Amino acid sequence: MDELTLIASGAEANLYRGKFLGYDVVVKYRVPKAYRDPNFDRSVRRERTLTEARVMFTAMKCGVRVPAVLYVDVDNALIVMEYVNGRLLRDTLPTSDEGFRRKYLELLGSYVGRLHLNNITHGDLTTSNVMVTYEGLLYLIDFGLSRISYELEDKAVDIHLLIRSFESTHYNLTKELVKHFLRGYTSVVGIGVVEAVMSKVREIRLRGRYVEERRLKGVEESSTRSHD
Repeated sequence: MDELTLIASGAEANLYRGKFLGYDVVVKYRVPKAYRDPNFDRSVRRERTLTEARVMFTAMKCGVRVPAVLYVDVDNALIVMEYVNGRLLRDTLPTSDEGFRRKYLELLGSYVGRLHLNNITHGDLTTSNVMVTYEGLLYLIDFGLSRISYELEDKAVDIHLLIRSFESTHYNLTKELVKHFLRGYTSVVGIGVVEAVMSKVREIRLRGRYVEERRLKGVEESSTRSHD
């Protein structure tokens, strides 16, 4: 392994760029948590590293384009993967035309459909975790929160998170992006699954609104009492 350069630091892991066996790679290292018992921390980091690597291998077998995993060291919580050179979908959408959006959102929908058919949930599905390479290929990245799940709600959470990322970053395009995504998703999972998942998405969104309304009501009541 050649000298590594830190390119991103997160709550769960650090990402480094370097060379491995002549390939441009990203090294993901799950950092120890000082507040956790050392043995428990080691177990958590090991298990999450193993799960992420397994999910990425399975995703590739399903025909979903993800960075190729080149080496895994579960004891040291390391994954060495292909470096993907491109732009985040989040950054390409604002200046894209409708044809671009239709092409890549339908493809993204088909990718997520393949994951869900194989009971894989991404766990952090946003336009910041989708990349378009300079050759025009679409990749899903950052499977750090992914897992195997047979629960409809977990699959709905994936789509809820994606819609929320549309609303927060690409508000004016939300309706169009959802339409294209669901067309691709439906082409893989079928209309029956889509209806069930989207019904659960609506439940999740209603719960979120209820919690937010309760929170705001509590803030208003607290403010009123403080002025009495």
